[in-house]
Amino acid sequence: MNMQTSAVMAPPPPKGLAQMKLSIVMMRDIMLKTMFRKNVDTASEVARAICLPLQVTQELIDLSREQKLLEATGTLNANNDGEMGFQLTDAGKARTMDALQQSEYFGAMPVPLDVYREQVKRQSIRNIMITRGQLTDAMGHLILPDDLLGNLGPAVSSGRSILMYGPPGNGKSSISNGIRDELGDKIYVPRAIEYAGQVITVYDPIVHSAVEEQVDDPNQLRRRTLFDTRYVKCQRPTVITGGELSLDMLDLVYNPTARTYQAPLQLKSTGGIFIVDDLGRQAEPPQSLVNRWIVPLEEAKDILALQSGEKFEVPFDTLVIFSTNFHPNKIFDQAALRRIFYKIKIDGPNQENFLKIFALVANKKGIPLAEDALIYLLQSKYPTIDNTYANYQPVFLIDQMIAICEFEGIPNQMTPELIDRAWANMFVKDEEIAK
Repeated sequence: MNMQTSAVMAPPPPKGLAQMKLSIVMMRDIMLKTMFRKNVDTASEVARAICLPLQVTQELIDLSREQKLLEATGTLNANNDGEMGFQLTDAGKARTMDALQQSEYFGAMPVPLDVYREQVKRQSIRNIMITRGQLTDAMGHLILPDDLLGNLGPAVSSGRSILMYGPPGNGKSSISNGIRDELGDKIYVPRAIEYAGQVITVYDPIVHSAVEEQVDDPNQLRRRTLFDTRYVKCQRPTVITGGELSLDMLDLVYNPTARTYQAPLQLKSTGGIFIVDDLGRQAEPPQSLVNRWIVPLEEAKDILALQSGEKFEVPFDTLVIFSTNFHPNKIFDQAALRRIFYKIKIDGPNQENFLKIFALVANKKGIPLAEDALIYLLQSKYPTIDNTYANYQPVFLIDQMIAICEFEGIPNQMTPELIDRAWANMFVKDEEIAK
């Protein structure tokens, strides 16, 4: 990964309760619920469980002791690493039960939405710059038309929306994945954010790939906190959706049991890429889907709604890539197309590039090229489909020939006969089926 990026600034750890910008009652209750649910009793264990520095956690513990919600269980001793244990008092247990009735959320302390906005700016996808050489390296495994990179580069560097269109099987998804793989720097994803007293979980191990954290020497007298551990250091996220995408997947998901919210897909993809593959195959009309994105794409903010109906703004910092096999004019009106900043046609290869792809795939899969078979393919088969080449075809044909060779118990090879048998599986004959 060699994409040039501006250095991402890590979120600084809070130094005291005053810097948290959260309700004292909310923080106290989350700590009590965490101690109850996770059965942690020392200050350092509690600090790790709620993802706060030890000194901030100690402030919460001291506050709870003053309110008679916690009590010490012992004195300092060498057998307990010099730490005092704490437990819930009867009043603390009653308060914890009441708090659990209001919300089951416990664990990592949430990050206030306003604080998270500042971190989004520090690690914006729009801060990334890429050169032609870097993009060429990222797409090195693909055979692409010469002018495609010239169109794709400015689009990626802008961090804005991209529409890739063209006939199926020509690498739109592969190009999207190539862009995703080249985003080599790391960002910080909050475990949860808070708005108006409501907790919205953001970090999702399915979407976010956490990176190994630097581990301090456990023998050190003082352990360093390198960044706010309410965040998880991750690769820039990628959310990929296809025909299953629906409008309700772009809204907050409320869990009535836990009484918390889960972030929608586009919020989880903040700082990364959101790929809408196969646009036009969804149950929702493509125009409706794009209409949902108009405000986020234009204003870099999204509008979400709580169960109460209250609406609020969240940052929208995502490179959105739409991919479709339909002509844009057939699925969008001009107003919608105007909102998508870059429109890039991904066409099938010419014969020269097709042969390059064919040779690369054959070499990779260990099947020797045969000139007579290739000539037969180009002169006898492709004229039947008006010499329409597609990037998926070499892989398909070669995999078919390898499967036949394995079945017949012969070495991998390429012959006109095998070409015929492979070709027969690439298309379905247009005919009426008798009932």
